[in-house]
Amino acid sequence: MEATTRARVPHKLTDKGQATRTRILEHAAELIYTKGVHATNNEQLRRAAGVSGSQLNHYFPTKESLVLAVIAWQADRVLAFHRGERFACFDNLDAFRAWADFYVGYERAYQEGCSLGSLASEIIKTDLDVHDELASAFDQWRDIFRDGLQHMQRLGRISTDADPTQLANLLLSAFQGGSLLAQVARDITPLKDALQAAIDYVQTFVRSPEVDVLQVR
Repeated sequence: MEATTRARVPHKLTDKGQATRTRILEHAAELIYTKGVHATNNEQLRRAAGVSGSQLNHYFPTKESLVLAVIAWQADRVLAFHRGERFACFDNLDAFRAWADFYVGYERAYQEGCSLGSLASEIIKTDLDVHDELASAFDQWRDIFRDGLQHMQRLGRISTDADPTQLANLLLSAFQGGSLLAQVARDITPLKDALQAAIDYVQTFVRSPEVDVLQVR
């Protein structure tokens, strides 16, 4: 695939230009989620985002460049949220409990599922050359958990027998699988149960005596 088809970010966008590009990405992500990649066309996107054909082509000259940018935009939102101060770098079990509580308590979680997971499940079925970008996004998400667990291990909060990479994969898989089942059932219970079971397993490696048994509220 030619390098020019990759996601292209214009150099030094003005505030107005950045706002336009972001608006296009927001509507593109929504259209891809609701209609699918192949059923989403330029005319629909121009109408939804309120831009001209020349503006759309300026920022995204090909469908692949648009899809790559949507992946990057959605991934950045998810990763920034998980890297925020809310979860304290995931270096303690309370942080994982707070993470689970947030999604279990999110009123539209069972309707929307995981924004990045839903996008990936739609895009991965196409013949677009975007696999590496999708894999990188989930690798970075998993690594946030892994790095936190490794830090916990260095601090002596979890046993040296724990495998941080394996536990991180478990937590992310529980979230993705639980989100999908909750979306299908239109009931938050599958997500709550999956996260509870995953965090309960992490709990088995805890060495710090003052940490209470986790409960996903």
